This record gives sequence, structure tokens and C-alpha cells, in this order.
Amino acid sequence: MAQATQATIGNSEFDRDTAVVPRPGEPGVYDAELSAGWTIIHAVNGGYLLAVLGRALGDALPHADPFSVSAHYLTASVPGPAVIRTQTVRSGRTVSTGQASLLQYEEDGTEVERIRVLATYGDLDALTDEVRTTALPPAIPPYEQCLGAADGPAPAAIPGSSAITDRLNIKLDPATVGWAVGAPSGRGEMRGWFGLADGRDADALSLLLTVDALPPTSFELGLKGWTPTVELTTHVRCRPAPGPLRVAITTRNLAGGFLEEDAEVWDSTDRLVAQSRQLARAPR
Repeated sequence: MAQATQATIGNSEFDRDTAVVPRPGEPGVYDAELSAGWTIIHAVNGGYLLAVLGRALGDALPHADPFSVSAHYLTASVPGPAVIRTQTVRSGRTVSTGQASLLQYEEDGTEVERIRVLATYGDLDALTDEVRTTALPPAIPPYEQCLGAADGPAPAAIPGSSAITDRLNIKLDPATVGWAVGAPSGRGEMRGWFGLADGRDADALSLLLTVDALPPTSFELGLKGWTPTVELTTHVRCRPAPGPLRVAITTRNLAGGFLEEDAEVWDSTDRLVAQSRQLARAPR
């Protein structure tokens, strides 16, 4: 049996649960085991799935760091075995482009595609230091003034909270947790501090999880229930510095049963390290 490459395995739970194993004799094909520890309600979290696919592409492509990753979620993934098939679309000097599909098997042996991804990879360390931006870090209260699952009944009342909450260290801005006590603000905003519960520092791969890890903004719009992702595009802008991340997510338009979520991720040096936009189905 093939062994996972050194780049796929670390000491953290996130690294172990996103590990992929190249199939002998099948270039670009990887086996993975989707962990039940990253489920929300009954499905596997979309950001975690994106990180699994991102790890496979980082191993298959000439470049290791995700720059832009666009994923279409076709059917809900479940814990258990999965197959990832990758293809190099183009390989250049500074960036390479690839695509990947994650598939699982039904009980009758039918192969079902869960996610399809198109991504551009490069070398984050080779980027220039120039920054020209009008973006500002989100105004979030200090970490100790924000609310997490151990801070009282309000954070613990997250609808649909499940195994993934034990993997994450999230402290939400009190201004965005009205939904937890039956008083949503109606503003469609979610902000908070983010880290992995085992203390692993963020890197380019884990940012693919971070953009989809906070409770959905639909909660603050007064809607409860599963908000499944239809499409998610993530841009990784630089390698994050050690320390907790700050995440701000907003929704400006819910219409026709769908909503968008725009996310920004900032590191401990006030650097914008990732951005994303996703289209999601509103809770029914």
C-alpha cells in the first residue's frame, strides 16, 4: 500500500484527517478517509473537504500553494472512504492550474462525484512584498471578550452544532450571536477569532477550511438550519503569521432561496491573508 507523502502528514488532527495517499500505478489519483470529526449536522463540512482536495492538488501539481480554488459542491459528502482524481491542466513557471474531483461510493457500488474543483497553485514565498489596499481588519472585541462554546448557554445553543465544533477554537463577536438567544440582528454578519483546537498554526492549506468554518450568516438573518454550499471560491493572498486569525463574513442579498457569503481572513500582523465568496442555499 502506498504511503502518504511527507507533506500530507503532521502532528495535528487537521493534518491527519486531511491526509491523502497516492494510488500505486495511478498517477494523480489519491485515496482519503473523510473523518466524522468534521461533520455539521449529517454532512462533512465544505471547508474541510476543500482542504482535503487542496492537499491532493498540492501534491499533484508542480506548485504547492493554493492561490485560487473554486469548488462546486454536487452532492453532500459523508464520513468514510473517498477517491480524489486530479489532472494538471497547465503548468507554467510561476503558477500551475489543475482540477480535481472527490468521489465516494454508494452501498450498491455506484460512484458518485461529490465535489469538482478548478484551482491555480503557485509559491507564496515568491510573491512580492508590495501591498496597496483599502481593506481594513474587522473591528472585533478582544479575544477574552468574545464568546465560545464554553462561555455560557448562548454559544452552546448553535443550531446544528456537531462534531466539528470540537475541532475548532472559535470566539464570536457578541454583536453577531443574537441568533443564539432568539434575537438575530438581521444584518447578515458573522465575526470572530478562529484557530484549530489542537493549537496548530494556520497555513495556506488550513485557510481553505477557515473561510467556511464560522456559523452561517443566515443565522443572524433569523434563519436556522443547514445552509449547504453550492459554490465556493477562495483566494489565498499570503502565508499567515503564527497566532489566531480574525474572520469576518457578510451577506448582503438573500433572494430566490440562495444567499452569498463574502469572507475575509486576517492574521495576527493585520495582513489580509484570504478572501472568499460562496453561494449557498438558504435554510428551508
